[in-house]
Amino acid sequence: MATKLWQKSYSTAERVENFTVGDDAKWDIHLAPFDVMGSLAHTRMLESIDLLEKNELAEIQRELKLIYKSIETGEFVIDDGVEDVHSQVELLLTQRLGDIGKKIHSGRSRNDQVLVDIKLYMRDQIEQTVNEVNKLFEKLTAYSEKYKDYLIPGYTHLQIAMPSSLGLWFGAYAESLIDDLNMLLGAYKVVNKNPLGSAAGYGSSFPINRTMTTELLGFESLNYNVVYAQMTRGKAEKLVSMALASIAATLSRMAMDTCLYMSQNFGFISFPKELTTGSSIMPHKKNPDVFEIMRGKCNILQALPNEISMMLTNLPSGYHREMQLTKEHFFPAFETLNDCLSMAGFMFDNIIVKDNIVDDAKYDFLFTVESVNELVLQGIPFRDAYKQVGELIESGSYKAKREVNHSHEGSIGNLCTDNIKNLMNKTIQDFGFDKIHRSIKELVK
Repeated sequence: MATKLWQKSYSTAERVENFTVGDDAKWDIHLAPFDVMGSLAHTRMLESIDLLEKNELAEIQRELKLIYKSIETGEFVIDDGVEDVHSQVELLLTQRLGDIGKKIHSGRSRNDQVLVDIKLYMRDQIEQTVNEVNKLFEKLTAYSEKYKDYLIPGYTHLQIAMPSSLGLWFGAYAESLIDDLNMLLGAYKVVNKNPLGSAAGYGSSFPINRTMTTELLGFESLNYNVVYAQMTRGKAEKLVSMALASIAATLSRMAMDTCLYMSQNFGFISFPKELTTGSSIMPHKKNPDVFEIMRGKCNILQALPNEISMMLTNLPSGYHREMQLTKEHFFPAFETLNDCLSMAGFMFDNIIVKDNIVDDAKYDFLFTVESVNELVLQGIPFRDAYKQVGELIESGSYKAKREVNHSHEGSIGNLCTDNIKNLMNKTIQDFGFDKIHRSIKELVK
């Protein structure tokens, strides 16, 4: 028989139990450190309202911190037959402390317990993702400056259009990551609110102090309305998944560009042969499998918000059991995305850039707009200048000068890299991770 927080005097049919519990324990192991954090804060609050004696609190805190250490060392497991992480922690406390361990659930429900666990988990995972994004961002901005003078063709409709540069290309994806992080920041502000104390979604008859647990856990504020606190289950995951999908979209597009630029028909960049893969029958092949797998994984991540939305569709207020199914879709997304971010950085550390790309005659027409603008600067109306250059092209007498004179903000001659870096620094600061670090360090010390 499984150990459950909701166990009554009768047993649930084994087939029903297996179907409803599913793989929840497998995913709950990710919540273990955060479940202990929640209990550390909750029990301190219980003592402050006289639901625990001081000596009881001391014993509970000591054992919870020992459990926390076992989680950090990888020794903590959810035993066979134990339904979830909450049950496992309470079981360990009861085994070690007897009746004192049974007191930790006063004033809360498994509903708000899993809510606070998941929010703490998301908060932690978001910080890891922000760090991985920033690592890639720093590499992209460095390469943007390094290759700012390496001209490449720019395309519209996949037709040769105007001069670009590898520096401009790297910088574009760097700035895209800033907007992606701003989406994640918006989701993070929803996540960083404390639901603990909402109990089953309708509050508690105990005089609990929700502000106290909010401060102990380092939340920015609390979800005040207890019904809405319960409604954030799924909503927070959906908003975070949308932000993760935005980062994934940036990576997927960058991976696609890289595949194109590596191909022989473009030939702008390459990578050492040991970072590519071969063909079973074509001995010349050096395939961009890393970027193709990255593109595929990131495209799958872009489906995540819809998957979570479908699980939540038409649900009334209050808790519903299918919400546990979001874990198996949502939890792996962070690891997948962070792995793609890290791999992109690793690959770009080894990029090989071709020199003098646009000297090829097939790129002559890349400079037609420069020719038109030169005539305009001489006083010729733009439409007349456009016509003159068009006639030269039609007659086959156009000669490209292969010079670019862009100087405005954000163009080839003025990438504004420092401005872009400042925007990223401001965005990361707005997350306020330092406050959380201080709170959690104090809680678990």
